[in-house]
Amino acid sequence: MSKTRMSKTRMSKRRCLRMESLLHHDIVERILEKLPVNSLMRFKTVSKQWKSTMESRYFQYRVLKQSGGGDPHVLMVSVCTHHEPTSTEFSLRTLVLGSSSSLKIPTPWEKDNTEYVVSSSSCDGLVCIYYPHKSGFVVNPTTRWYRPLPLCEYQQLMIRLGESYFKLNHPLFKVGFGKDIHVGTYKPVWLYNSSEIGLENATTCELFDFSTNAWRYVTPASPYRVLGVGCPDPAFVDGSLHWFTDCQETKVVSFDLHTEAFQVVCKAPFVYTNPYEIVMCNLNNRLCVSEKKWPNQVIWYFNSDNKKWDKMFFIDLELIDFWHDVPLYCALKPLALLDGEKKSKKKKKLLFYDRELRYKLLTYDPETGLDDVAFSAESIGHPVCYFQSIVSIL
Repeated sequence: MSKTRMSKTRMSKRRCLRMESLLHHDIVERILEKLPVNSLMRFKTVSKQWKSTMESRYFQYRVLKQSGGGDPHVLMVSVCTHHEPTSTEFSLRTLVLGSSSSLKIPTPWEKDNTEYVVSSSSCDGLVCIYYPHKSGFVVNPTTRWYRPLPLCEYQQLMIRLGESYFKLNHPLFKVGFGKDIHVGTYKPVWLYNSSEIGLENATTCELFDFSTNAWRYVTPASPYRVLGVGCPDPAFVDGSLHWFTDCQETKVVSFDLHTEAFQVVCKAPFVYTNPYEIVMCNLNNRLCVSEKKWPNQVIWYFNSDNKKWDKMFFIDLELIDFWHDVPLYCALKPLALLDGEKKSKKKKKLLFYDRELRYKLLTYDPETGLDDVAFSAESIGHPVCYFQSIVSIL
């Protein structure tokens, strides 16, 4: 840190301490919760009382509520760069939409050259990063707080079986990450088909409990087998995680993170035939499915009022292919609906990316039917949207 910056930091601390001596702490809290997250991180060292305040769950949620407007940031996991001639670097990078460059986030595990992936949903500024054969992490990319996750039984089984796991034609499954919206607890979840690997049930569900720092089984698990590798991550929407089922008739099964019970959402209007042509996601807290049906891509959303699927977007893939040279072997993955100018009455633009080469973020304007490149780079890795917060899990 430069001398000038250190001097300014000391001056800021003196002003903060003076404010604390003149005002009641409740008033100070109301002032602090309106500050940008980066400022709060500096002020955490002002005093023990301020540190305690900023680590309280109540204060963290108040800050999240204040900063939750506008467009999200994009976290790019396992961004592959080739600047060094002798090695490939896998890292985390964060992007402010509208910016032409991303910012690297240093991590203690980046040097192990593991290509971590990320669950498709963030919760309160937290994301879940994982790898099938290694411990995962729950990370706050804004504050750089992280907490390691121990190996679950499914991961340990894969390690023990080694290559024979794949000889059984058993696919890789993906971690779901969500939140019990009634209690406020966060829950990573592994749901996987298990009868093929010597377990009694058709599926097995493991859930991580942060209070005990251990995985535990959830019974009964899903009544239907779920789709594995090639299929999208489970989507977290309104307190539940959702998976496609491996059935002759396409179904979506949900797992309520409060009651810890599974149920089938409803019959789907789309047909699952190819894992690369359909993806599931959360758009504005709605369960959505993006289905590639060349030369178009249809994005459906689940209407929880009438329990039916309605069309949200209808994208012309030929135009994307022509103007942006984006390969369309896979269904495009929606990431978020963008607010843009808050006062504008225009419909929100869709932010999405190509799952094949992963080097462009694009936007689609439903009013004009036009698409544009929001960001391009050598690699965008595995992107997920998040809002800045100071939330951590004790």
